[in-house]
Amino acid sequence: MTDNTNSNDMASELERLRAENQALKKTSAKGLSMKVSEKGALSVYGLGRFPVTLYKEQWTKLLDLTDDIRAFIKANDAQLKTKQ
Repeated sequence: MTDNTNSNDMASELERLRAENQALKKTSAKGLSMKVSEKGALSVYGLGRFPVTLYKEQWTKLLDLTDDIRAFIKANDAQLKTKQ
């Protein structure tokens, strides 16, 4: 009976992981997706190999700097590289 229970648990976990993987593959029009991490932070997927994960107060601080970041990028355009 234990083997059967373990098989059911593994099959259930595999199905859960497949569903989660499928959900992550369905991204927004910009190719990005978001998820709440296990520790309660916001993870943004699709910017690079790894997600960008910050807590909500960190995201708020970063978003408050949007105009400054855009100005910095514009002012330093010649030195900044573009990822292809």
